[in-house]
Amino acid sequence: MAFMDLPFKPRRGFWWVLAVNMSPVRLLLSCLLLKETFALTGRFWHITDLHWDPTYKLTDNPELVCSSSGKRPASGAGKFGDYVCDSPWELINSSMYAMKKILPDPDFIVWTGDDTPHVPNEDLGEEAVVNIVGNLSHLLTEVFPDTKVYSALGNHDYHPKSQLPGAPNYIYDRISDMWQKWLDPASRETFKKGGYYTERLLNRAGLRMLVLNTNLYYDQNKETKNSDDPAGQFSWLDRILTEAANNKEKANVCLQCQVFFELLGLLCDVIVYQVYIIGHVPPGFFEKKRSKPWFTSRFNRLYLDIILKHHSVIIGQFFGHHHTDSFRMFYNAEGLPISTMFLSPGVTPWETTLPGVVNGANNPGIRVFEYDRDTLLVKDVVTYYMNLTQVNADAERWEKEYRLTESFRVPDASPASMHRVLEQIATDPCYLQKYYHFNSVFYDLTDCDSDCRVDHVCAAREVDFERYEQCLVKEEAVSIHGGMLVILSVAASLVISCWY
Repeated sequence: MAFMDLPFKPRRGFWWVLAVNMSPVRLLLSCLLLKETFALTGRFWHITDLHWDPTYKLTDNPELVCSSSGKRPASGAGKFGDYVCDSPWELINSSMYAMKKILPDPDFIVWTGDDTPHVPNEDLGEEAVVNIVGNLSHLLTEVFPDTKVYSALGNHDYHPKSQLPGAPNYIYDRISDMWQKWLDPASRETFKKGGYYTERLLNRAGLRMLVLNTNLYYDQNKETKNSDDPAGQFSWLDRILTEAANNKEKANVCLQCQVFFELLGLLCDVIVYQVYIIGHVPPGFFEKKRSKPWFTSRFNRLYLDIILKHHSVIIGQFFGHHHTDSFRMFYNAEGLPISTMFLSPGVTPWETTLPGVVNGANNPGIRVFEYDRDTLLVKDVVTYYMNLTQVNADAERWEKEYRLTESFRVPDASPASMHRVLEQIATDPCYLQKYYHFNSVFYDLTDCDSDCRVDHVCAAREVDFERYEQCLVKEEAVSIHGGMLVILSVAASLVISCWY
């Protein structure tokens, strides 16, 4: 549509005279400049893996502090918890009010599930699960009464745990009812069907949040292992993303000139088609246990294919489940970075009982994402944490752990920048060690040796099963023949030089 063909009621004045006397090229350049000038940075919270343990209590017997310890002694138990226990209410309450104090008016909140404790199924039940989710939902609403929340189910938000079905059921219905303030009618319909939905982002047409139930693809889920597309979620996701991609291709010069036209009083309805994807269980592998995937091989491939197909409209992916702080890269056939999945640390400090994992606890973490409200580009990541040992001995305190752009010296958190972060981790011992400390939210302060480097680098670099195994072989060879064993042995002495 030509500029003069637009339906408008012009405001005569400086901007009008300027526009009609400009050449099309100069007008477009001015539009781009103005767009950059008026671009705003938004902020949102991401919280995940709260894992409330209602049985937590301080007692003289360290084996009876919490059910989630599995009789492991909670020798450091205090008001805010212990590393072998899931979160006491005091920790969860503290995390919510810390969010309110640090960023009281976020654009929205992303909450990616896992609310119940790590206890045997016989110690819970449907009503217990629903009540725990309900209590946490109520607290979040109480602290942020006017903030939009996009909430996803975790594998522990069902009974029996991890067995989320691809069909309507009692728990989907109950949680849909308690989240009705956050869900529009269409969202409630798909949530009751399969635990997933999509909503407008920032209440703007074209910007969408896709909330997935990736627990359907979990390799521990016996309910869906024989299904080609549980709850029809893959076909639904492909359809939503295809519509977004097709609509994006129809966008015209108005996209760049929206602010400029508004200054002129022109009518130029622009819809930007971009999406965020959130979920709980991520694809790929766990960085703290070699060759441990979460999805079945088939579902992992289907998810990866969708990201590769629709990456042009997928601007960010935000997941949990690990309790650790990490990320996953997605590359096209030419090896160029096309998408990043951010894995945020959990609030629970619980030490995993997964065989083979060493130092599998973490300090409680909460996270702010800074992003461009126009493009949804992630501009920065700021993580806050509670040093559990210190606060139990002293007083309640949440502090900034790190800002991504400062710690890794990158301009933003785009896929290109996150690829650069990964290469720094892979090749520079002090960046590796810095990342390793962040990974457990400053719980595990040991050195990341050559095997540790391979595990973390390959988990972040390769989501695909076959390429992950190839990465292990390649990076092990780099460690041995490239002298990484020698370099890593002196890593501790180098950390200080690149820490700040």
